[in-house]
Amino acid sequence: MKTWHYALIVFIGGCCLGILSTFVKLAYAGGYSMGEVTGSQVLVGTIIIWIVTFFSRKKKIHVIKKLKLVLAGIPMGLTGLLYYQSLQTLEASLAIICLFQFIWIGTLIEWIFYKKLPSSGKVLSIVILLSGSALAAGIFGESVESISWQGALWGVLAAFTFSMFIFLSGIIGKEIPAIQKSALLSTGGLIVTIILFPPVFLVDLQTVIGIAPYGLILGIFGVVLPPLLFSIGMPHVGPGLGSILTASELPVAVIMSALVLSEHISMYQWAGVALILGGIMVENLKKIKSMEPISAMDRETSN
Repeated sequence: MKTWHYALIVFIGGCCLGILSTFVKLAYAGGYSMGEVTGSQVLVGTIIIWIVTFFSRKKKIHVIKKLKLVLAGIPMGLTGLLYYQSLQTLEASLAIICLFQFIWIGTLIEWIFYKKLPSSGKVLSIVILLSGSALAAGIFGESVESISWQGALWGVLAAFTFSMFIFLSGIIGKEIPAIQKSALLSTGGLIVTIILFPPVFLVDLQTVIGIAPYGLILGIFGVVLPPLLFSIGMPHVGPGLGSILTASELPVAVIMSALVLSEHISMYQWAGVALILGGIMVENLKKIKSMEPISAMDRETSN
């Protein structure tokens, strides 16, 4: 498989994450709490991925490796919890800007662990992406008189945990089938969510029936597909480029808001979407043209 194929897989994983915010808003509008939304999401998603794993090709894994993968899934669970907490006290437009700090954090992690300085093209791509995210979030279309620094802190912490998940999913268990690896990662996310938000809503049948459609959609696009796609693509593109590719989340979130929630999207926001897509292409175009079967990062990590 060509390098750009893996990049496309990671890009699609980011698109899946972009779908979540719309359905989270719909669930909140339906009267469901953060604990109910996140709990149903990770529970349904983890059950689905384990069912798929049961019928797929499996590899015998040492118990220590299993434990490492479960622990690596904890940042995934924390990301959703921290971001949803940020939305409790911060406007959505500002919360997404805080979360989008994972773009440069991922490159910083790559520099620290691989001693690999970012290229000029990658730096340019990050600048374009951050500028586009500010436009796409619509912060220039409205006045922000006060900012909840507590909410901003939750959002930035979510960016750090998401960056860590991207990094760990790319270096741990590369030899393990993607579905099996995804199931173990999802289990880690489920454990931390249950600990912090015990699923007491499960004893209320009416709540379970009402939240089930949201849990199904959020579980598939938030728990099943992203870890699976990242498990396939991240080991081949690295955390730096991987963070840039997952920036596809924001354009999808803006488009979904327009199509499903009928929210007005200004020209500033559409310009931001275009900038984000352009920023992704700036760093990835060279790889697409070269059509290399194995990336430089792939060669480094395989040694």
